[in-house]
Amino acid sequence: MNETLLYIVIGYIAVIVLGYLVQEKLIFKPEKLSQDFEYKYDAPFEELFFDVEPGVRINGLHFYCKEPQGLILYFHGNSRSIKGWAKYARDFFRYQYDVVLVDYRGFGKSTGKRNEKDMLKDMQFVYERLKEKYDEHHILVYGRSMGSGFAAKIAADNRPRYLILDSPYYSFIQVAKRFTPFLPHRLTLRFKLRTDQWIRKVNCHTYILHGTKDWLIPIKQSEKLQKLSPNKITLIRIHGGGHNNLPSFHEYHNFIRDILKT
Repeated sequence: MNETLLYIVIGYIAVIVLGYLVQEKLIFKPEKLSQDFEYKYDAPFEELFFDVEPGVRINGLHFYCKEPQGLILYFHGNSRSIKGWAKYARDFFRYQYDVVLVDYRGFGKSTGKRNEKDMLKDMQFVYERLKEKYDEHHILVYGRSMGSGFAAKIAADNRPRYLILDSPYYSFIQVAKRFTPFLPHRLTLRFKLRTDQWIRKVNCHTYILHGTKDWLIPIKQSEKLQKLSPNKITLIRIHGGGHNNLPSFHEYHNFIRDILKT
């Protein structure tokens, strides 16, 4: 091996190692809140805490209404905390649905060290506690962007009424490949979130909403998901929609209304 090639190999290995070490910071962009932070909203709500195990506490918000038609369990994207994501609860409680949003480990007030297995376990724990208060047939699981993987896994392992995915990815590996195609992601990516595998096991009907101009997670990833189970998955295209602006489109709200009223 000549000297130039040796330097290239060493450099490539160094990039792989660096990518492995910093990937969590690249994937997750949490907003952390102090434990005494007080949430304030103009709709009825209560703060929730789910004590999963010693040292792990998942924080949530429960927006409630009189005589709810059901419950939306909302899994948010990879940034901020439920403090900011809570504004989307009104898209659902306006139709007489309760809404529960939860923060992942290290987001907001939630505690615990992040890894895929334990984060999925946390969300299953939350789902099981909610089943104690709501008939499972009245629970709808909603996953937004990164949260779509968690939502798909929960729907696959349980029997909610519907699964709704907002701007989902085929798998986290596919997302990583778009930005760093030269890295061996199947070997080094610690958060794979295989929506493509889990969605095949979902028994309830799945609705996917995706913008046609989403540059971060192109709609073709949703099209691939829809093809995995075409009889159980309805793909709804929001024409002109990007990755972060679907709620600004009337079509989005019309489709949400139609799904919830079904």
